[in-house]
Amino acid sequence: MTGTMDEILDDLEDTQKGRYLIFTVGEEDYGIAIGQVTEIIGIQEITAVPELPNYMIGIINLRGKIIPVMDMRRRFKLEPREYTNRTCIIVVNIREIAIGLIVDQVLEVLRIDDADLAPPPEVKSGFHNRYVQAIGKAGDGVKLLLNCDQLLADNELTPLEQAT
Repeated sequence: MTGTMDEILDDLEDTQKGRYLIFTVGEEDYGIAIGQVTEIIGIQEITAVPELPNYMIGIINLRGKIIPVMDMRRRFKLEPREYTNRTCIIVVNIREIAIGLIVDQVLEVLRIDDADLAPPPEVKSGFHNRYVQAIGKAGDGVKLLLNCDQLLADNELTPLEQAT
């Protein structure tokens, strides 16, 4: 191994730049920067926790660590549906807290260059979707690239910190 630790970390960051984990929720394709993804696991037993918002459906025990789990269909105000063998939990860090995101299906890791990114459109006099960081153009389609840090507001994180 050659180079300093900083150089090695910079190289690792460069290999992750522009790479997104693509998944579906409902009829849409979404992406999360690969650097924000800790791991992808299959659906497993979820323990309900009282008084959490309806999109936070409970917690899982992942190798001894308690992880709150968010159903992305509910977060995006879509109808819940039965989990299938394609349903996955994507574990991400949102402001230093590991959160599991339940998605309908993980598709691929895709490279999207900065030149193929566009800002999300504004609708209704300045209103914008806080979850969508950018629109990624991929082939003939688009991917909605999420800002993980915006999936939970500060006041939504506090009960989760207490639950873990």
